[in-house]
Amino acid sequence: MGTENPGRPSFPATPFAAAPPTMTPFSNSGSVVGSEASNLRPMRPTVPPNTSPPMTAGPAGSGESPAFRPAPPTRYNDPSLPTPPSSYGPPAAGTFNRFPTPPFGSMPPGPPARAPVVGQPPFQPPPSQVSPPLSFRPQGQIPGVPMGSPPPGVNTPQIDSSFPASRPNFQPSFPPTVSGYPAAGASSQLPLPGYVKQSNAPFQAPQGPPVQSPFQAPPVGYAPSAPTPSPQFLSQQGGLAQAPPVASPYGLHSRDQIQHSSTMPPMGAMQGLIEDFSSLSIGSVPGSIDPGVDSKSLPRPLEGDVEPNSLPEGYSLNCNPRYLRLTTNAIPNSQSLVSRWHLPLGAVVCPLAQAPQGEEVSVLNFVSSGIIRCRRCRTYVNPFVTFTDSGRKWRCNICALLNDVPGDYFAHLDATGRRVDLDQRPELTKGSVEFVAPTEYMVRPPMPPLYFFLIDVSISAVRSGMIEVVAKTIKSCLDDLPGFPRTQIGFITYDSTVHFYNMKSSLTQPQMMVVSDLDDIFIPLPDDLLVNLSESRTVVEAFLDSLPTMFQDNLNMESAFGPALKAAFMVMSQLGGKLLIFQNTMPSLGVGRLKLRGDDPRAYGTDKEYSLRVPEDPFYKQMAADFTKYQIGVNVYAFSDKYSDLASIGTLAKYTGGQLYYYPSFQAANHSEKLSHELTRDLTRETAWEAVMRIRCGKGIRFTSYHGNFMLRSTDLVALPAVDCDKAYAMQLSLEETLLTNQTVYFQVALLYTASCGERRIRVHTAAAPVVSDLGEMYRQADTGAIVSMLSRLAIEKTMSSKLEDVRSNVHLRIVKALREYRNLYAVQHRLGGRLIYPESLKFLPLYGLALCKSTPLRGGYSDVPLDERCAAGFTMMALPVKKLLKLLYPSLVQLDDYLLKPSASADEFRKVMKRLPLTADSLDSRGLYVYDDGLQIVLWFGRMLSPDIAMNLLGPDAAAELSRVTLMERETEMSRRLMGLLKKLRESDPSYHQLCHLVRQGEQPREGFMVLTKLVEDQTGGTNGYVDWLIQLHRQVQQNA
Repeated sequence: MGTENPGRPSFPATPFAAAPPTMTPFSNSGSVVGSEASNLRPMRPTVPPNTSPPMTAGPAGSGESPAFRPAPPTRYNDPSLPTPPSSYGPPAAGTFNRFPTPPFGSMPPGPPARAPVVGQPPFQPPPSQVSPPLSFRPQGQIPGVPMGSPPPGVNTPQIDSSFPASRPNFQPSFPPTVSGYPAAGASSQLPLPGYVKQSNAPFQAPQGPPVQSPFQAPPVGYAPSAPTPSPQFLSQQGGLAQAPPVASPYGLHSRDQIQHSSTMPPMGAMQGLIEDFSSLSIGSVPGSIDPGVDSKSLPRPLEGDVEPNSLPEGYSLNCNPRYLRLTTNAIPNSQSLVSRWHLPLGAVVCPLAQAPQGEEVSVLNFVSSGIIRCRRCRTYVNPFVTFTDSGRKWRCNICALLNDVPGDYFAHLDATGRRVDLDQRPELTKGSVEFVAPTEYMVRPPMPPLYFFLIDVSISAVRSGMIEVVAKTIKSCLDDLPGFPRTQIGFITYDSTVHFYNMKSSLTQPQMMVVSDLDDIFIPLPDDLLVNLSESRTVVEAFLDSLPTMFQDNLNMESAFGPALKAAFMVMSQLGGKLLIFQNTMPSLGVGRLKLRGDDPRAYGTDKEYSLRVPEDPFYKQMAADFTKYQIGVNVYAFSDKYSDLASIGTLAKYTGGQLYYYPSFQAANHSEKLSHELTRDLTRETAWEAVMRIRCGKGIRFTSYHGNFMLRSTDLVALPAVDCDKAYAMQLSLEETLLTNQTVYFQVALLYTASCGERRIRVHTAAAPVVSDLGEMYRQADTGAIVSMLSRLAIEKTMSSKLEDVRSNVHLRIVKALREYRNLYAVQHRLGGRLIYPESLKFLPLYGLALCKSTPLRGGYSDVPLDERCAAGFTMMALPVKKLLKLLYPSLVQLDDYLLKPSASADEFRKVMKRLPLTADSLDSRGLYVYDDGLQIVLWFGRMLSPDIAMNLLGPDAAAELSRVTLMERETEMSRRLMGLLKKLRESDPSYHQLCHLVRQGEQPREGFMVLTKLVEDQTGGTNGYVDWLIQLHRQVQQNA
């Protein structure tokens, strides 16, 4: 009957295997839909006394047993009895495509079932006469109908809902009632135009109009009417339908998974196919404008990024996912399987990610034996290697070569083949370790940490206050710069000329030397432009104190940025290091000068549109290549309030492994806190210097393309002059062989770098993933975070050669192809009808795809985002780790007014208030206060009808003023202190950027529009689709060729 999935174990035969030959499999003898009903007259089932039938309140299976299929028991094997339903799915589009299944065994024909009278529960027969439904739908937040307790020895599975549980003061993620019937206790007050008030009442049983059957009278041939479904199943209409996997991954089954309690009724052949997917009912009533989708039940990542942990116990030795995440933790075994995947296949690597609490990376020093590596593929020893020949040899897990074990590393093996010293060898028990590299890993002595500052001192930089903020911040960080006492430092300033500074320790004041020959720039002093900070500390501090006043009367509007850049390269090329550029004016003199080209709207929408987003002058990319060659990383701080061609200047950061910080219309009064915090973190965070990274993988696969901010030194060697914990890199892999024969594939990331303390180190992360032949398993093991991170980088790179509209269409098409391929896996065995089906692992992919298309680098056209802002956002997203990127795409929206009104706030209450809301205007109540946080900025949204007491407590006398002119500060009120403490916690949760807090009042346009309303990605804004429309569009295109 096609009931088995490939690669799955065989289950006991269904009752139809032993049915008499006279049985008519598809007789219309009753209202049993989705199963084969017998042509015999249904008989009332007899239940043995004192037997309580089991009831599943959630997905069948817990963490230990991810799935099961009940075996047919010895009782209830009368083929004349209809089988119970295997699922209560939402209705599909179209008439009578799917029918409600009775929630208990078929009874003899009688009068048609009627809806219950208002205030009365539906008819409930005694438990002894009821065959319970087999529910594989999460029943979270829905009070179930009492149907008896489970029999002894059967564990009732825990609710495994895709959505968070009901929370007070928040919009429920799951619809409490059938669409169209209000929940009891809902406020009768009409909502304000454009906003919907959230109901704070807890869920109660539906009241009001009687609940009607979701379908009309049955057609001719269906004699018995279907009884009205109980409210718990009605509430699923239009909602998310979710089911457990058919089998646990990799064929691991326990006895309980295959043989369950014998009190279960039998399952028919068609209904024995448990739906191994999640689904969403999409289908409107003909002639209605209602899309047929309940927006409250749509999947949303309200818990943020969830790191994958679905691999079985055999892969517990893998490194933590924050270091290495695969787009799917099931590697395809053939080229044909890869061609049907349609999503990116590869990995996202963050080699220096901050270690989880209590899991610091061990630092190992192999002084006597040297670092143990495979002599052929150069893989480092790791937990997946095996020892043989009584411990004298070890087999490489990457290339399978047998290597000799050095005498100093030898240890005997126990009876199980494990080394007796395994517990003392972190490199054999942990997926992430760090080796201290011996001298053969050094081309030159380890370089000292070196910071060189290139500062624009033109008139616009002086007037904005940037110079003063930068000077004060650098001075405050001198004690915290890593590498003391080896740290080196130097400065160059520029306007229409280039200024060098002699910082020799014997001087009391620095000496400034000016070079005005821009065509042939040279260094006026061979030494003392770079000095040891500990030796020249007083001179450096004197320079930083005098820098703001030194140029306060400067009226020079020109910028010789190119010549100054070449001068900095000449100074730094001997040692390498980190170059920090503070750029305020578009380069206008000497080599590398740029011209205005971003104000031409005629190029948008044409084939030449992309040219505005690529460097105009090859000078900057060539300089980046030179910087990388000499181990110089570049970070760019851009401040201009006018177009400054960041597409060209940003390549300096892109190809040197650096970062671009953008402060449009910078004014020290408003932005100094943000600049000071981000510059401080840039200077004081632990940095890996003169690094190179290589990722090795098993036989038959290889990484073919790399995406991020770096320079490729060879086909697989990534050059990273300076790398830190805020940088991530993506890479795609492909199969070199037509068919993989091995069972497991291994990946090993190795980062060779110089630590600030002067040691040369190698950080190694190792992970393993199974090889599968089932496309469905690839989808079940997919990692949405890694896929979205890869898709984002590919899309941003595509904007360099295509129109924005084409890039958005490409993202949409890839999602459509993936969902269509997944649908085809189940189209034969299941009645899919008007449902959009998807694997549970990818339930957030459509929403993240929509958010990506609405993100700053991809959205709209010329008038939607300034060109510099679009390019800066692209450079930023190319370097972000997965967690931070997902927060930027789908930010958090949290209601604060109830939290602030409470007399005391504990840690538990803080965790409760941080429950996120859907990003839609329906989440905003005119009487509320909300905080929006995307990791780069924070916006406080004040409702028009917010309590005046809250506004006065937070803003004081400015409560009635226009909020664009109000600065939030801590006031002498408990409410204000609580709010500032909450904002501090938000910033501490992600210190890589400092989120400035902007205040917005409802109705203040255009400020509210571009700060909040356009960021609500689930709404229709500016001609773009909302979430519901996006899903309907995806569903229609999936169905076209499914």
